[in-house]
Amino acid sequence: MSSQYTYYRIYKPYGMLSQFTPEGNKPALGSLLKFPLDCYPVGSLETEAEGLLILTNDRKVSQKFLDSKAEHKQTYFVQVDGAITEEAIEKLSIGVEVKIEGKSFNTQPANVKIIEEPKLPSRNPPVRFRKTVPTTWIRITLIESKNKQVRQMASAVGFPALRIVRFAFEKLDIGEMNSGDVMELSRNDVYNKMFYEIK
Repeated sequence: MSSQYTYYRIYKPYGMLSQFTPEGNKPALGSLLKFPLDCYPVGSLETEAEGLLILTNDRKVSQKFLDSKAEHKQTYFVQVDGAITEEAIEKLSIGVEVKIEGKSFNTQPANVKIIEEPKLPSRNPPVRFRKTVPTTWIRITLIESKNKQVRQMASAVGFPALRIVRFAFEKLDIGEMNSGDVMELSRNDVYNKMFYEIK
C-alpha cells in the first residue's frame, strides 16, 4: 500500500458542514481532526444530514465518484413525518420529480423499503416528537447523488424527512460508529468496498 495516500471514514454529525472552513455558527470538518491539507471529501452531505463521509487525497477515488456515467450506490436511513404509504414507497422506487438548483429533475429508480427503527447514535438536537403524529423509517438506496436529493424525494411524496443518515457507500458503511467519530482506512478498505474495479 502506498504511504502517500490517506483515507478517512467519518460519521459527520448533524449540523456540520462538509467542508473545512466553518461558516457563521456552523462547525466544519476541521473541528473533528487535523486532517492532512490535501485531503478532501468524496462527495458531500448536506448540513442537516448526518452519517458516512469519506475523505482522501487519492484523486482516483474522487474522479471515480465524479464520473457521471458510473453508478454509485448510496444507502440512507430516513425518518419521515407520518405513516408512509405503499403508494408513496412505489413512487419513490420508480422515480419522482424534484428541483435541483431550480431545475426540474426526475430521479432514477431507487430501492426503497419500510424498515424498523435502525440502531443509530442519538442526534443533537433530537428530532421533534409529537404524540399525535407517527413517524416511519425507510431505507433508500440511490445510484445517483444530487444536492439534497433524499430530502426533496421525501417531500415530493408528501412525507417530509425528519432525519437523514447516510449509512453506506457501496459496501463501506458506518457500522457502529458514533456521531463525530473518525477512522483511518486502508487503500484496500476503500478500493475493495467502494470502487472495487479500480487498481
